[in-house]
Parts: sequence; structure tokens; C-alpha cells
Amino acid sequence: MGDQELKSGDWDCLVPMTELKPGKPASGHNYFLVNSQQRWTHIRLNIFPDGGVARLRVYGTGQKDWTATDAKEPLDLVALAFGGACVGFSNAHFGHPNKMIGVGQPRSAADGWETARKLDRPPTIENDENGILLDSGCEWAVFRLAHPGVITQIEVNTEHFKGNYPDSCKVDGCILTTQEEEDMIKQKWDLLGHKWKPLLPVTKLSPNKNHVFDSLTLELQDVVTHARLTISPDGGLGRLRLKGFPSSICLLRPREKPMMRFSVKAGFRANL
Repeated sequence: MGDQELKSGDWDCLVPMTELKPGKPASGHNYFLVNSQQRWTHIRLNIFPDGGVARLRVYGTGQKDWTATDAKEPLDLVALAFGGACVGFSNAHFGHPNKMIGVGQPRSAADGWETARKLDRPPTIENDENGILLDSGCEWAVFRLAHPGVITQIEVNTEHFKGNYPDSCKVDGCILTTQEEEDMIKQKWDLLGHKWKPLLPVTKLSPNKNHVFDSLTLELQDVVTHARLTISPDGGLGRLRLKGFPSSICLLRPREKPMMRFSVKAGFRANL
């Protein structure tokens, strides 16, 4: 395509012409900060005068046009593509929790969150009456939802994790302002227990399976901005989906406050 077809004059510059380091193992990675707050669908890389580039990575936060949403079916409120993000975790030895909220089904065990094995496990671990391991420790990850909302359905996917899936999991939610989130990040999410409200109680998991659970929020009718997934004792998950309905309550930064118009199922409180 020529410049006229690409409308080259309409492209905004995200990174100005910058000299690159040579492709040596210690210096071949070139990182550039982009200050744009706009939503982009396409990018164009220009190299001068010619040569080779091994990899191009573009890091950012997904965005969804919530003003055009008329949700009659639950949406994945934590989806990375919509703007959800992991804002804290206890361990990510083999895979970052952000992978769990990525697009599509997990492609392999590497396409999910996996923690290191706990080395302080007791030789023998007993089960309770529900078959859940007792006193076996836990790992956790906290997510900021792409939009505040009511979570009605939770999917926990252990696909590709057969011998290293968690024994059980639970999910809690809470409302945090932007300032409270920043404070919690500094405190490594040492959040008082009364802030968290249960969305899914401790629930037994199975290997290599997509589990679908109803959230307790249907009865509690609580809006949340953040969710915490806790797994016990350790292991890996392929995907996490927190499906529900966006709320008109918005406690995020001013630039993330579009005008809202949503329809929610009958029976939800009027202030959603």
C-alpha cells in the first residue's frame, strides 16, 4: 500500500525516530515509554534505512467502549482486552496472573498463571469433609476489573494443568478507589479482611477442566471494583473469567469515566 492508501499524514507519532542498540544479548532489547492515553487499533513500525528486527512488543491496557454497552448477557468484567489488569500477586514463578485474563482459551500450561511449589508442606496433609486440603498454605492474585460491576458467574480453567493444578480456590471482591489501590500496592495488598466480600467460597478444583460457578453476588447484589483469587496450596490455572454486569458506579481516574448507560436484570438494586 502506498502512503496515500495508508493516509500517512493521519498517523500520530508514539515514539520519535530513535537510535537502536545492536542485537547483542545484553543490549538488544530497546524499550520506549509512550505517554499517549488514547485507544489505538493499529500501529506502524518504521525502520531507517533498512535492516532487521527480531521482535516487536507493544505493552498497554485494553479498552472497551462501555458507553455502547447494553448488557443483557453477562460480560467478562476482568478481561485483559477490556482493560482488566493484575495489580498484585504472591508468586508468579512460572507464569504471570495477567495471562489468566487473556484472549481465548489457554494454548498450553505456559499460557497461564503458575506458582512455585511450596517447600514447607507437611509430609501428610489431611482433607476436610469436603475433600479440601487442610492448612496447606495458599497463593493469591488481585485484579482491577475493567469496569466496576456485579459479578454473577465465575469461570476457573485448569486446562493443561493435570498434575499441578490447585486443590481448591476462592474469590473475594471489594470496592477500592484509585488512591486506595495505590496504597494497597505499596502495602503489598495487606488489606483488612472486612474489606473483602466473598464471591466464591473455598471450592474444590479438578485437573484439565473449565469450571463454571455461580457467584454469591446474585444474593448479595454487591458492586466490586477489585477481585482477589486465592488458590491452595499452589499450582497453575489457565484462565479466569469474572462475568457480570457493569455498574454506573465508577471510582477510577477521571479520564476513565465515560457516561454510562446499561440495562441489568430485574431484581438488581436501582443504584447499580
